[in-house]
Amino acid sequence: PMVEVIYQKRFLARGPRVVAIGGGTGLSQLLRGLKEHTANLTAVVTVADDGGSSGVLRTELGIPAVGDIRNCIVALADAEPLMGRLLQYRFPGSGGVPEPVPDGFDPVPPGRSAEALSVGLGGHAVGNLLLAALVAVEDGDFEEGVREMNRVLAVRGRVVPATATPLSLHARLGDGTEVEGQSRIARSAPIDRVWVTPGDVRACEDALRAIEEAELLVIGPGSLYTSLLPALLVPGIREAIAGSGALVVYAANVATQQGETTGYDLAAHLEALDRHGAGHLPDVVLANNRLDADPPEGWRGEAVRLRWPPDGLGGADGPRLVLDDV
Repeated sequence: PMVEVIYQKRFLARGPRVVAIGGGTGLSQLLRGLKEHTANLTAVVTVADDGGSSGVLRTELGIPAVGDIRNCIVALADAEPLMGRLLQYRFPGSGGVPEPVPDGFDPVPPGRSAEALSVGLGGHAVGNLLLAALVAVEDGDFEEGVREMNRVLAVRGRVVPATATPLSLHARLGDGTEVEGQSRIARSAPIDRVWVTPGDVRACEDALRAIEEAELLVIGPGSLYTSLLPALLVPGIREAIAGSGALVVYAANVATQQGETTGYDLAAHLEALDRHGAGHLPDVVLANNRLDADPPEGWRGEAVRLRWPPDGLGGADGPRLVLDDV
């Protein structure tokens, strides 16, 4: 009924100023819940993805990764369900999107060029193509293209990139080996440290302003090394979080992720943040205390065990732990 719609709009407009930081599936799912409590919601999204449709568009058009931004915009859009399905629709086949291949295998057949294989729509999501087109319409201004997509889809809140510069993610593994590329790092273990290049990128002003004005900052859930840290490693983002007056919550993953967090308990997640200069940021850590839930079929991770406090982050200055069935 119209009265309920008006009440909901006014209720949400008075909601707290919340900023959620990360990427991947975790951030988009978080936003679906948060948007029921406030319209003053900003998602600061990582742009380091180099796989699938996002990777192809990044290579061919020179724009940052758009896949995580698309997922977050769909999560926040006050649009018809059909519009959400349309934006997430992925054209059949591989076309311009390379299939995952084993390391050392050359996916380009003899006698054919890589450019010839990149022709076609197969594997591309409609939302990725729409966002790429909006960036082109705005004369290559990535930030403005994302702003326009927020407006076109009547997003409840807004989605902003952490930076408008395409990022490359690098990792050093436990044996000293260095790996480049988000899609490869996600399959690697054990990971000691990650970093992004170029190292002097500029954080988006919209992101910094939202963090400065926030009442609540949420980091996670999401892939630790390939979604959360790439956003936090953008110069200026950690400093803005540390300087804000907001309550900072780290929403811990409920399960490990094969490869990058195999064998990690709760404290190990926080210790990884601390190795990258972000361990001091959370005021509160929200973690799951129901460890007997059945995992999804085929899931090769395990429930994140509750070791606490993390090394170097205990005591009165460390984050407060909150447990619940999440």
